[in-house]
Amino acid sequence: MDKKILAIIAVIIIALVAVGAYFATSGGSSDNVVRIGHLPSDHDTALFVAQEKKMFEDQGLTVELTQFNNGGDLMTAMASGDIDIGYAGITPVMSSISQGVPVKVVSGAQIEGSALVAGKNSGINSVADLKGKTVATPGEATIQNMLLTSALSQAGVSTDDVEFTTMKAAQMTDALKAGQVDAMIIWEPYASIAAKNGDGKLIETSGEIIPGHPCCCVAAREDFINNHPDTLKKVLAIHEEATKFTNENPAEAAACLPEDIVPDAELQKGIIADTTFIYGLDADYRQNVMDFMNLEVELGLLDNPLTEDQIFYEA
Repeated sequence: MDKKILAIIAVIIIALVAVGAYFATSGGSSDNVVRIGHLPSDHDTALFVAQEKKMFEDQGLTVELTQFNNGGDLMTAMASGDIDIGYAGITPVMSSISQGVPVKVVSGAQIEGSALVAGKNSGINSVADLKGKTVATPGEATIQNMLLTSALSQAGVSTDDVEFTTMKAAQMTDALKAGQVDAMIIWEPYASIAAKNGDGKLIETSGEIIPGHPCCCVAAREDFINNHPDTLKKVLAIHEEATKFTNENPAEAAACLPEDIVPDAELQKGIIADTTFIYGLDADYRQNVMDFMNLEVELGLLDNPLTEDQIFYEA
């Protein structure tokens, strides 16, 4: 083979190796590409607002969004390095941290926002009536699973006396309507949709189960935090801007959500207006998370307590 051709091939191979090494040590992303995971939920409204309003683009960032069925699946993707930043429930995030997954909470996202809904012909009128019933949750490693466990504990019902079954959020209402499950605990807007359509009746909101509880947060892989501090700073500033926009313009923010999440636009406007969206890691939020973490330990959902240093990172 011609020496010039060999030289060209050698240069190409060296370049490819260099690029591979760069991505291997940079958290899988370049300085202007961010891979963000999210759920099919209006809890992530700030993310959808930022994308729709081109806030990322205005900061020179290219965002690759990936939707997951639940927080546990999202955290698995973060553990494998497929996702840099995730909008997920605080429960799966803390569970992942306890298992050694290198992630940190970098901001809050919203408060409360889930509900327990029973089938209209289920005979369920309170949490105590769940004994002997089947309840759908988005998954074991989700905040909804934790909320259901807490609600049962408060009602004096053993989790052994209730059948937990995992379903995708979009399938739950149909299953409830068909009588395949007796109740479901799910994030918005699915709980409100089921109640409005007459497919189910509201038993308790998550705010009634645990008033003011933290729900979704923004988590980031530690290698992304360390290798792309300026990019993370931009993402957090965008999250703050989008959150303020959401709180000030709920109807316009609702219009930014993907169609698969918003089957009822008018209902969604009211849900957004009634939801508390947050940003940052102030002292009150930190304490709220720590209290929630201690409750998870008490309920046996987290083996050992976590420290603030293990959970939080501030840019």
